[in-house]
Amino acid sequence: MTAGVTSCARPPFCKVRSGGPLSDRSSIEWTEATWNPSTGCDRISPGCDNCYALTLAKRLKAMGSAKYQTDGDPRTSGPGFGLAIHPDSLDVPRHWRQPRVVFVNSMSDLFHARVPLDFVQQVVQTMRDTPQHTYQLLTKRARRLRLLSSRIEWPNNAWVGTSVESADELHRIDDLRQVEAAVRFLSLEPLLGPLPDLDLTGIGWVIVGGESGPRARPMDVGWVREIRDQAIAQRVPFFFKQWGGRTPKAGGRDLDGRTWDGMPERSGRIAV
Repeated sequence: MTAGVTSCARPPFCKVRSGGPLSDRSSIEWTEATWNPSTGCDRISPGCDNCYALTLAKRLKAMGSAKYQTDGDPRTSGPGFGLAIHPDSLDVPRHWRQPRVVFVNSMSDLFHARVPLDFVQQVVQTMRDTPQHTYQLLTKRARRLRLLSSRIEWPNNAWVGTSVESADELHRIDDLRQVEAAVRFLSLEPLLGPLPDLDLTGIGWVIVGGESGPRARPMDVGWVREIRDQAIAQRVPFFFKQWGGRTPKAGGRDLDGRTWDGMPERSGRIAV
């Protein structure tokens, strides 16, 4: 593939360039921009089996993108998807003039074991220095998040979340609850099973979504309704992202005849 702009049929990016994903455009329904101070990851649970980022990293490596030239362990990662940190990306949000909702590390996990604490702290310092933006940080490694959190000064414009794809991963929520963030949220995507008796104490937002791609696993409507009803009962904003299918948009976003776009309010208080 030659340099330039081309369409991208998979999330999270509308377009890519030869230099990699455009960090100021995102097709993810619950955010506005993406920022990747680190790239690459390793699969750790069934929710990672059909990771879109792993597939996209392979494509970006072939296109010559500098960020995606580190290969990962083929058992858990892949071409272009080895963990790499990018100090030169730390200043990217400082150059955005308009306030944005920013998904941090759509192509990585900031709490991967090989991301040094001092680099995590530098990422958070950028958030602190740019209070006009709202940052959404999502991890599957909630235990490391909890263990490091006391050494991180979270600003009020940082929303911190964990992914939970099945009841086997509910322990991640208990770890998240111990993080002193302005908003703690759950991404229940790809949802692979029911989550009855979901305790949302201390949780400020719930996102649900089905898997997309050629090997997408189906999501039962009953699982989604049960989570929605629990969120409503516990007064937690509920966001239904997609049904999924071969493409992210294949199944649409309607649940019981409407879309569900609940989000937390952006805090006007910024920690100093």
